[in-house]
Amino acid sequence: MKIEGKLTFKSERAGELVNIIAVNIIARSLAPDNGPGIKTIIEDGSAMVLFEGEKVGTILASVDDYLMNAKIAYEMINLNNMIPGSCTKKTN
Repeated sequence: MKIEGKLTFKSERAGELVNIIAVNIIARSLAPDNGPGIKTIIEDGSAMVLFEGEKVGTILASVDDYLMNAKIAYEMINLNNMIPGSCTKKTN
């Protein structure tokens, strides 16, 4: 039996260019690690990751790995906002 799943990543503020770029950076940085049965589609400021496999456990493990790596990539992008003197540091 073939099992399929899909994750969709969208920015909370989809209209903001910075957030669209962040979604694209994360998806593009993780795509080279896609194994068999994993496909990344990037369009319209969102990223979809399609998972396909024969066993539920395999799909769940792949999704878990992907989400952990996406979290790390997201934190690395946002780390820039905490560094004094960073060109992307937010000011009030």
